[in-house]
Amino acid sequence: MTPDHARILIVDDELPIRRFLRISLRSQGYEVLEAETGGQGLLMAVSDQPDLVLLDLGLPDIEGQEVLQAIREQSRIPVIVVSVRDSESEKVACLDAGANDYITKPFGIQELLARVRAVLRQRSSTGESSAPRRLQAGELIIDFDMRKVTLAGRLIRLTPREYAVLAMLAEHPGRVITQTQLLKDIWGPVHQRDTHYLRIIISKLRYKLGDDPEQPTLIQTEAGVGYRLLEV
Repeated sequence: MTPDHARILIVDDELPIRRFLRISLRSQGYEVLEAETGGQGLLMAVSDQPDLVLLDLGLPDIEGQEVLQAIREQSRIPVIVVSVRDSESEKVACLDAGANDYITKPFGIQELLARVRAVLRQRSSTGESSAPRRLQAGELIIDFDMRKVTLAGRLIRLTPREYAVLAMLAEHPGRVITQTQLLKDIWGPVHQRDTHYLRIIISKLRYKLGDDPEQPTLIQTEAGVGYRLLEV
């Protein structure tokens, strides 16, 4: 990734703002992704692996600071908060929670573009990456840049949520990821108790990956706790 060809995720519920940012960023050669809710933004932050997130705080489903905290719990993706809230305490809270920068609406587009370039340059120069770019577990290969999963050379077609769950497990191979963390980060905080959502996705993943739940070689269940991707 070079700064001029970065993928930027906009998380904002206001369509005019998203449109304005989309046009401005694309004019500079950036690839643009859009989410209008916090839950959708979290899902895309995992499944689409953006190089930078522009995050509004006043989202309809999840408070923006909660979205920021959820991203920071699993990733070092740079986040620039773009919000109408201009109090010093709000800015300090976001920066302390891991935001890389904070811009107050309304803003000049040249200022925003300059801050975007600065954050991307810093990330590029330090070699930071939001996730391993490629992981192999036996015959399973996950290419994070291409969002492609293959098994024994065969392409495995996954839905966005199936990929998001697998990617979260793959970011920490051998480590148990709790049901609560998976549900909160992929479905949103209001679904932390909806474990049946996760059981369905795990079942579908095992079927597509040919992983026997009785004697798993890829995805192991820790009863009542969560799941881990086995290291091979």
